[in-house]
Amino acid sequence: MADRAPPEGFQPHFRKSPLTDPWEPLYSKVLPDRVVIGLYVREPHTNSRGMLHGGLIVALADNAMGLSCGQVLAGADRKPAGGLVTVSMAADFIGAAKLGQWVEVDTQYVKTGKTLCFAQAFVTADGEVIARADARFKAM
Repeated sequence: MADRAPPEGFQPHFRKSPLTDPWEPLYSKVLPDRVVIGLYVREPHTNSRGMLHGGLIVALADNAMGLSCGQVLAGADRKPAGGLVTVSMAADFIGAAKLGQWVEVDTQYVKTGKTLCFAQAFVTADGEVIARADARFKAM
């Protein structure tokens, strides 16, 4: 599965971290108002039942929503020098992803305030919604 090309518009994810290194390859698509993150589900992504682990879903949703807030703020010439940190986050799991499926985390809503940014994302597996997340980020 690692040798499968991502869908059109996706490139290797530009934001690397020690947390996500074991999950590579990760992909992202940068748009003017958001960053979409995607991956093909592999064994290191799964729980003991062979489904995409909820912790990975939440971590990638946090990443996608935070980067999307940064993208919107940058477009408004308000990108914070110290970046953004997660203040709170919630997720609802309404489906499952299995080995080999293409999963996307797409931020559908961003609202920026003076010091906080609000975002909501949907996670899909082969186009079917499996989770929804929302978060608040503080500009540093």
